[in-house]
Amino acid sequence: MAEAGNSGAGTFPEIRVPAALTFAALLVGFAVGIALRGSALLDPVLAVAEPAGSLWLRALQLTILPLVIGLVVTGISQTLAAAGGGALARRAVGLFVAVLLASGMMAALLVPALLAMFPVPPSAAQALAGGGVPDPGKVPGFADILSAMMPENIFAAAAEGKMLPVVVFASLFALALTRIGAEPRAVMTRFFEALAAAMMVIVGWVLLLAPVGVLGLAISLGAHTGAEAIGALAHYIVVVSSAGLVVLIAGFALAAVLGGQRIGDFARAMVPVFAVAISTQSSLASLPAMLSATRRLGVRDATADFVLPLAVAIFRGTSPAMNMGVAIYAAHLTGTPLSAAALMAGVFVAFLVSLSSVSLPGTLSFVISVGPIAMAMGVPIAPLALLVAVEMLPDIMRTLGNVTMDVAVTSAVDRGHD
Repeated sequence: MAEAGNSGAGTFPEIRVPAALTFAALLVGFAVGIALRGSALLDPVLAVAEPAGSLWLRALQLTILPLVIGLVVTGISQTLAAAGGGALARRAVGLFVAVLLASGMMAALLVPALLAMFPVPPSAAQALAGGGVPDPGKVPGFADILSAMMPENIFAAAAEGKMLPVVVFASLFALALTRIGAEPRAVMTRFFEALAAAMMVIVGWVLLLAPVGVLGLAISLGAHTGAEAIGALAHYIVVVSSAGLVVLIAGFALAAVLGGQRIGDFARAMVPVFAVAISTQSSLASLPAMLSATRRLGVRDATADFVLPLAVAIFRGTSPAMNMGVAIYAAHLTGTPLSAAALMAGVFVAFLVSLSSVSLPGTLSFVISVGPIAMAMGVPIAPLALLVAVEMLPDIMRTLGNVTMDVAVTSAVDRGHD
């Protein structure tokens, strides 16, 4: 199972997504499309491939909004419950929040800078965007973002697919649940858990068809652009993984500054953790190795046994950074301008979505996490249909950064709890 959040393991269904098969479908589709260029067989093949890809993308879009509502309410409820568990829990959750917000803001600065220094070739960008760049129109300002956050009718906003006001409303609703009686609060929490679980089953069904949808999209892309899109995908992997690498490095710095660890000792303790993380791409599977690493670093058993499982449940340090990176990359591909206010809206949604993650394969987590961020920033999500096919590669960096931050934060909490 690939990297994802890991909360609610007993509530949410286990869903297996054919990530390797989807990646293979991407390669085969490119090869078929390129081979058929100029052939009489191309038009009949495209007549099937293009509708298949388009319908699959629409099915993905259909599920995002109700799923995000359920996950945001559930995630915030779990985080607030964890923060009420005593001084140790409050310190851990406070560090989680600080790291997640810093992670998203870092990506909002880093990824546009990387794309300015190392831009993707325009022809390849147009290819991944679906061929052709739309009119960017007016850059939304701060007043526009505030107006979007508070629509006159939340149901109308939801019907129009406006993600930002829906996420804000779901967040306020989750906070309001903390002010009502325990019994009705439990009923509402279970309802949103069930909503999220049912919607994830539907998303899982849609993603089981990912090889077919990606194959159709890749055939069309290969036929229209040749091998240029392959270079764009490689460029994307490097740029987005760079954001995760910064989080990993920041984990070492956090362990040294707040955790009092020597960099060399911390690196040696993390080697077995990295081995498990690379082979499994799962923070949950890496938990035993992380517990062993904290023992070698001198972290008290009581702290590690409490903070590390909590971190695996509600904390993914790379999530805001790499999800923001994907959304910004999609904006770059589609020619969508991003104002400072739009980027901050993306950071806010990325933070909330990261709290709402559950134990899912990376491919499924990718769609759930990045879609709302892109929609909140006004970015078309069409490029995600192909980017999801290569998520298994950046997912390795996600896991490495997450386990590093988990152990680093645990060390910092232990030292600060003296």
